[in-house]
Amino acid sequence: MGIENLTPAEGSTKNRKRVGRGQASGTGKTAARGQKGQKSRTGYKRKRNFEGGQQPLAKRLPKIGFTSRTVKPYVINVDKIKAVAELSEITMETLRSVHKIAACISKVKLVGASAKDMASKIKDENVTTTGK
Repeated sequence: MGIENLTPAEGSTKNRKRVGRGQASGTGKTAARGQKGQKSRTGYKRKRNFEGGQQPLAKRLPKIGFTSRTVKPYVINVDKIKAVAELSEITMETLRSVHKIAACISKVKLVGASAKDMASKIKDENVTTTGK
């Protein structure tokens, strides 16, 4: 068995329709394009969202939404989660050990009344607190 002996499975392929090869072929004259009109002409190409001159759906619907490219930090309320407040040093790894934070999250902001006091414990530039 060599690569030169390979053939496609029985019935898996069929010959393409050769149009415009005379009246006797059955697909002559208009070459299966119908009668007149833009679609029967050579070089015709319909635009992707063209709806026959009707106002396209994309233009009929209102413009909605906006997606900001700035990464917003994941917010942790220190007053509600006591385990974060009890940490001696705050980094992304120590926060992940005491609180469930997804792997895709890269920035964390600590909020709450006692968050300002925790600023001295932070050892990671990706973790911030509210206030000065």
